[in-house]
Amino acid sequence: MNNENDALNNEVVSLQSFGAAETVTGSKHLLQTPDLNILVDCGLFQGMKSLRERNWEMPPAELSAVDVMILTHAHLDHCGYIPLFVKNGYRGKIYMSPPTRDLAELILRDSAKLQEEDADKANRRGYSKHRPAEPLYTTKDVETALQHFVTLEPGQTFGLNDHICFKFFPAGHILGACSLEINCYGKTIVFSGDLGRYHSELLPPPVHPVKADFVVMESTYGDRLHGADDPAEAFALAIKDTVFRRGNLLIPCFAVGRAQDVMHILWRLKNAQIIPQSIPVFLDSPMAASAGRSLLKYADWLTLPPGEAVQMFSGVTINQDYRLTEKTIRQKGSKIVLAASGMLTGGRVLEYLKHYLVDARNTVLMIGYQAEGTRGRALLNQVPEIKIHGQYYPVKARILGIGGLSAHADQTELLTWIKGFEQAPNEVFLVHGEPCAQEAFRVKLKDELRVPVTIMKEGRPKLLFRINRSELKVLPLSEMAKQPPVSPVEG
Repeated sequence: MNNENDALNNEVVSLQSFGAAETVTGSKHLLQTPDLNILVDCGLFQGMKSLRERNWEMPPAELSAVDVMILTHAHLDHCGYIPLFVKNGYRGKIYMSPPTRDLAELILRDSAKLQEEDADKANRRGYSKHRPAEPLYTTKDVETALQHFVTLEPGQTFGLNDHICFKFFPAGHILGACSLEINCYGKTIVFSGDLGRYHSELLPPPVHPVKADFVVMESTYGDRLHGADDPAEAFALAIKDTVFRRGNLLIPCFAVGRAQDVMHILWRLKNAQIIPQSIPVFLDSPMAASAGRSLLKYADWLTLPPGEAVQMFSGVTINQDYRLTEKTIRQKGSKIVLAASGMLTGGRVLEYLKHYLVDARNTVLMIGYQAEGTRGRALLNQVPEIKIHGQYYPVKARILGIGGLSAHADQTELLTWIKGFEQAPNEVFLVHGEPCAQEAFRVKLKDELRVPVTIMKEGRPKLLFRINRSELKVLPLSEMAKQPPVSPVEG
């Protein structure tokens, strides 16, 4: 019997990916069991138009049978499809860590608002081929989805039924990000989620589960190393050079995670008088400001000394109103602007690009991963012009990239994580990576761990194991509640 037929057999446990399979976006991983179907993450597709258009398609039939959803972290490519999933009929609970709950609400509200604004702008200016242009989902849809959110602390084992339980382990990617350990019919399945750095600006290194029979692992930087240099040095050079040329420095960044890292670096540089203390810094993202406040609320998830999270906001002007964007652009003199989105797929950063790209005195500093098909990747590839809202803008500004600030573990760190289990897993399934990175990491894993490694294909079920019900034991759910939570910092 082939894998497709095995997935239909009610005595097997299987895995299917409906996103983040040979790509880095749209994470949706379905664990199918005889009694429960569990969806790990529910993200939007971003990047290339062919991917973005898939957000408008009806979900595959298998996803209509989801009983439980578990969210690893709050980035849009992992949580952004939730409102539409609920709108299409999902009625179950959605489990996540407490910081992820707060950040996911911020991100989903912002996503809905931007979609509503973009649809309205497209209708008024007539640059959409749809008549009328409509948002993928609305703020009202987000409100409905939020009612399904349930929070659990790291290390707290939660039983879903007599044979399935799970718990979170902090993953260090962004505030609240977690890996997921599912104990399922006597086997342990670990979903890495997006893994963070082992030497992060703000967060502790990933906390590792003890064992795993199967691992579903991200592979974003499976073929690359970040380098050991402090990214603050590269920031300082870019800032000094741009100020010397009397230009502006634009830093596109994710509102959750990277914006806070950059603010801390800028605070460090100013505090050490490495860059001019007088240069104004603008944070043009209300969501990034709100995410920054979450740092203060969840200080036990950070490695910062007491009070430093407050100090890093000093000297930063936060643009809450869209009209302040235009005022900031018109303001004379060199300045540093942080604006979302990090891959230039939308948001206020596009307004800055329209004005700053055409001036050779300015610098656009790209940080973090730039997915294929995004404006960020195009700029790093040195395209001569960029299309924004139906018009083309020549690229005359200097485009720089800094890889050391990425929130994703590089190949060495990924290997460190996978080798942290007491013994090697039976099989590793690679997700969330582009084909070249995944193939390089597959070979590396196979050579060093001597275990089977599979690159997940979209919609193709993979049989994990068969169930012998005569040997099953009921999990002691009463004992689970007695297990203490895990500290995000101490592990």
